[in-house]
Amino acid sequence: MWRNYLTVGIRALAKNRAYAFINILGLAIGMAACLMILLFVRYELTYDATLPGVEKAYQFQSHYKSSQTGAEMNLQMSSYIAGQRFQKDFPQVDKLVYALGGSPVVMKDGEATPTEDVLLVDGNFFDVLRFPFLRGNPATALSNAGSIVLTESEARKYFGSIDVLGKTLTLTARAGRTIDYRITGVTADTPKNSAIKYTMIGRVDMASYWADIPEFLDSWGWQSGWVFLTLRPGADPKVMEAQLPAWEKRNIPNETLGGLTTNQGDDQDWHIVNIRDVHLGKAQAGSMTNGNDRGTVITFGVIALLILGMACVNFTNLATARAGQRAREVALRKVLGASRQQLIAQFLAESILMSGIAMLVALAIVEISLPWFSSFLKANIQLQYWGLDGVILPMILLVLVVGLAGGLYPAFILSGFQPARVLKANKSSADAQGSGRLRSILVVGQFAVSIGLIICTAIIYGQTIYAQTSDPGFRRDGILQIPNVGRIRDHGARRALVDEIKRIDGVVAAATTSIGVNTRNSSNRGFQIDGRNDPIELGTYAIDPDFFAAMGMQRVAGRNLDRNRPMDDATLPFPSQPAADAALNQRGLNVVMNELAVKRLGFSDPQAAIGKTVRTSMVDLKYGPTPVTIVGVFNDTRFRSVRTPMEPMMFYRDQGGDDYVVVRYSGDPQAVNNRIEQLWKRRAATVPYQARFSEEIVGKLYEAETARAQIFASFAILAVIVGCLGLFGLASFTAERRTKEIGIRKVLGARTRDIVQLLVWQFSRPVLIANLIAWPIAWWVMRDWLNTFDSRITLTPVPFVIAGAIALVIAIGTISAHAVRVARANPIHALRYE
Repeated sequence: MWRNYLTVGIRALAKNRAYAFINILGLAIGMAACLMILLFVRYELTYDATLPGVEKAYQFQSHYKSSQTGAEMNLQMSSYIAGQRFQKDFPQVDKLVYALGGSPVVMKDGEATPTEDVLLVDGNFFDVLRFPFLRGNPATALSNAGSIVLTESEARKYFGSIDVLGKTLTLTARAGRTIDYRITGVTADTPKNSAIKYTMIGRVDMASYWADIPEFLDSWGWQSGWVFLTLRPGADPKVMEAQLPAWEKRNIPNETLGGLTTNQGDDQDWHIVNIRDVHLGKAQAGSMTNGNDRGTVITFGVIALLILGMACVNFTNLATARAGQRAREVALRKVLGASRQQLIAQFLAESILMSGIAMLVALAIVEISLPWFSSFLKANIQLQYWGLDGVILPMILLVLVVGLAGGLYPAFILSGFQPARVLKANKSSADAQGSGRLRSILVVGQFAVSIGLIICTAIIYGQTIYAQTSDPGFRRDGILQIPNVGRIRDHGARRALVDEIKRIDGVVAAATTSIGVNTRNSSNRGFQIDGRNDPIELGTYAIDPDFFAAMGMQRVAGRNLDRNRPMDDATLPFPSQPAADAALNQRGLNVVMNELAVKRLGFSDPQAAIGKTVRTSMVDLKYGPTPVTIVGVFNDTRFRSVRTPMEPMMFYRDQGGDDYVVVRYSGDPQAVNNRIEQLWKRRAATVPYQARFSEEIVGKLYEAETARAQIFASFAILAVIVGCLGLFGLASFTAERRTKEIGIRKVLGARTRDIVQLLVWQFSRPVLIANLIAWPIAWWVMRDWLNTFDSRITLTPVPFVIAGAIALVIAIGTISAHAVRVARANPIHALRYE
C-alpha cells in the first residue's frame, strides 16, 4: 500500500512540475533558514554547557542601581573583599577564586609583545572551572604564586610547541614591575561559546601584588576582577541570595564625607549566577567576552519558526488551490472503493514526501551557507548529523511536522469531496467551500510577517546609523587613541614622549587621559554640596589640559586647567606619601566639569558654577573631604555607547593617573600613525604600541547592532522570497481557474487594463490588511528595543509606510506577469469548450 502511495505521489509531483518546484523551493528555504537559526540559538543557549562540573560553578556579580537617577549598571565583576567576605560568611561555598583581568606585556628575547585576556588569580582557578589540560596537572598547576598556565595557542606563539612545562615567562604588569612566572600547565584554547576567556592564568599573592595600593584589597567599590566559586552539594543559590541584604549590612562599613554618612551597599546588590547563565544573563558590563541578550536569541528562534510557518502556509495555499484539479481523481477513487482514511493517508504521504525532498535541498543550502554564517557571527557553529548534538532526529521530526502541518488541512479538504457532486456535470474544477477565505487569511499572515521584519530591519539600521553618526559632543573623526601610556611610570619620561608626539608632522594636539573613546574604565566619586544630605555621584577622570583640544570639545564657561598653576594639579607621589596626601587635602584643587555634572550639583547654568567649591574624597577618607573649586565647564560628551546614559564628569589634572594618549591629527592618517609608532618604539621600547583610530573604535562599539541589523535584513529577504513564491504559485493557479470568467468579461467589453486591475486588486487586498496587523506589533516591539538606548531615533510612521509600500510593490510585481498574460489571451481559447 505504502509503495503505491509513493508511486502515486511521485507521479503527481512529476505531472505538476511548476507546483512541485515552487513548493519544494519554498519549503527548502524555510527549512534551511530554520535549521541555521536554530543551530545559532542552540549555540547561544549552550555556552559552557560541556564544561565538567559546570552545574556547581558560579560567578558572584555586582549589580548597581543609582538611588539618584535610577540608572542601572550590572557588572559581572565584584570587588576583591566581597569575594573574601562571602566565602568567610557562607559555609555553602566550597571553592572560591578571584581573577584579575589585564593585558600585561610579555618580555621575550628583549622584545615587548602585547597580549590580552591574561588572568591573575589568588587560588587554583581550575578547582572551580575545569578546562581541559593538554600538559600538566590541573590539581597542582596553580598551587603556588609565580606559576602560570598557558593556552595551546599562546604556548605555540611564544615557544613553538606545547611542551613548555618548567620554562619561564616574563610579564611586565602594573606599575611597570617585571614578574617571572614558571609555566606549570597548558590547556586547550577556550571555546568560542564560553563566557570565560583567557590566554594565560598566573597565580599571584594579592597582598604583595597590591602592596603599593593596599586599599584595593578592602574597597567595596573597586570592581576590577571576577569572583568564581563552587557550592557544596545541597546548597541553594536562591536561598543564599535571600540572605545577602543582611550580609551587606554586617560587612560594608559606613563612610563619612563632610559630615554625611554613606554606605557603598546602598546602591549595590550581589547575585550568584551559574556559569552557564552568564553569557545571556542580565549583567553584561565588565564581561570577558561579548555577551548576548536572551530576548534577542529567543526572537531569532521565533523568526525561524515564522519563516518555516510561511513555507508551510505556501504548501497549504497551493494544495487547496489545486484541490479542484484533483477533484475528479478523488471522486473516481471513492467510487472504486477508497475510504476517506486511505485518501487522507495518500495525501499526507505526498506531503511528507515533498517535505523530505525539501529537507535534502535545505541541507545542501545549510552546508554551503553555514561556514559564511558562522564566520559572520564570529561563532563556531557546526552541523553534526550524529551524536548528542546531531540533527538527524530533529531533521526527521521536522520533516514529519512540516509534512503534517502543511498537508493535514488539504488532505481533509480533498478527501471530503462528494463523488456525485464532483462527477455531475463534469465538475473538474470544483473548489472546497471556504478554502478561498482560508487562503486569503494565510496570505495576510505571510505578508504581515514580511512587513514586520522589513520595519524592524529599517528601524534597527536607522538606530545603528544614528549611533555611529550622531554628535557625541566631541569631534569623532581625526582621533588616534594610544593605550598603555600608564606603563611608563616616570612622569617626566611620559611628559617628554607626549611633547615629542605634538611636534610630529600632522599632529594638531596630543594629551594624556584616563578616559577616551569607549575606554572600559569607570571611576566615580561622591560630591557633597551645602544644603543636601546625600552625596552626588560624578565620574572623575584624570586628564592633561590639552585633552579638550585633542578631543575637539567646547568650553562653555570659565577656563581650562593650566599646568602652570599648582592648584590645578592633583599629582601625588607613587607610592602614596601621607604628608603629600594631607597637603593636597588641605589646599584643595581646581577642576573642570561637563554641563551635566554642574546641573546634577544644582547649579542653574554653567556660568553659575564657576568659582564654586564642593567637596569630595580625592585622597584617603581619614583626611576628610577635599575642597574642589570649579574653574571651567565644557560641553557634555558621550564617550561610550548610546546605550549608556550620558555621564556627569569632573576632570582634574593628575600626571600619574593617565592610561591613554589621544592625538588629534590632520592629513594622511596612516602616515601620522607610522611616525608616532617609530617615535614610540624609540622612547618606550618596553611598552607595546597599540594605537587605534576613533572610526575603528566606534565601528567595533556598534558591531553587535550592525550584525543584528544585517541578520534581520536577511530574515526579511528570506520571508519576502518565501511569501513571493507562494503568491506566484497562487496567482498562477487562480488565473488558470478564472480563465473562463476572464474570457466572458472580455467578450462583454472588458479591456486588458480592467482585467489586470481586477486580478491585481484581488491579491493587493491581503497585503493592505497585513499592514494593519504588522504595524502595531512592529511598533510595540521596536519601541521596547529603542528604549534600551539612552539616545535614540524618533519612531516615525516613515519606516512603516515604506515597508507597506515595498510589500505591496513586490506583491504586484509578483502577480503582474500572470495578470497581463491571462488578460491578453484570446477569449475564444477560454470559451471554445462550452
